Amino acid sequence: MLLGIPGCMLFGESTSYTDAERLLGLCMDAGVNFFDTAEMYPVPQRAETQGASEEYLRRWLQSGGVRREGVLLASKVAGPSGQMTWLRGGPHKVDAANIQQALDGTLRRLGTDYVDLYQIHWPDRYVPMFGDSEYDPVYAYDGAVPLEEQLEAMGRAVRAGKVRYVGLSNETPWGLCKALATASLDSSLPRVVSLQNAYSLTCRTFDSGLAEVCHLEGVGLMAYSPLAMGLLTVGVRRGEICAPVCVFIYTNLYACARACIMCPCHFYA
Repeated sequence: MLLGIPGCMLFGESTSYTDAERLLGLCMDAGVNFFDTAEMYPVPQRAETQGASEEYLRRWLQSGGVRREGVLLASKVAGPSGQMTWLRGGPHKVDAANIQQALDGTLRRLGTDYVDLYQIHWPDRYVPMFGDSEYDPVYAYDGAVPLEEQLEAMGRAVRAGKVRYVGLSNETPWGLCKALATASLDSSLPRVVSLQNAYSLTCRTFDSGLAEVCHLEGVGLMAYSPLAMGLLTVGVRRGEICAPVCVFIYTNLYACARACIMCPCHFYA
């Protein structure tokens, strides 16, 4: 069974290297050997700290006592933003050139010649994400990079030995099905093995469509923000007893029914 922490996105911002090294050591002692990062980390994003999360992992790996073969490293190429100008001018698209440049930068910062899993952080097209749940065609735009081009770039990275497996993140049922169908028609293209999407008691969008696709296609879910960015730890103090508190979820009655029987003292950030 694979055990991992879904992110090191605070390494280099609110988490110092000393604390990161201690946390990583505790994870390894507990049997956790999978670590996920991204070229844009840490958050909040700043030019001065961009890439620090990957660099912290390199320092830890090179500090001794940890074999590269004993850990699984995952990272992500940033999706189109236009706001992170220090990342290839925006970045403005996730085309083949951007994927190659981002991957080479990640490998350099990690101090390794390959990553076990490489993911597209978010799609190169309009999709509802980061809190949005309803698709609005008004926001769709022309010029999105086709998934075919992205998979071709990923395939070249796999054949070059720079990437072991390929994944998607913040993706929709259509996007995941499109990627799987495209790879099924061309043996040179890598098949998506994982999906990293938000999932918690307050965010159950995965259940409505993606769950079926992942189950039937054998795609693993890497759930991020399982504690709803700390919302589900409100009022928790380690070592203290707390009374049951209902967590009201207005967008999903089923999730609300589940959450109302949960006590915040069961959750620790």
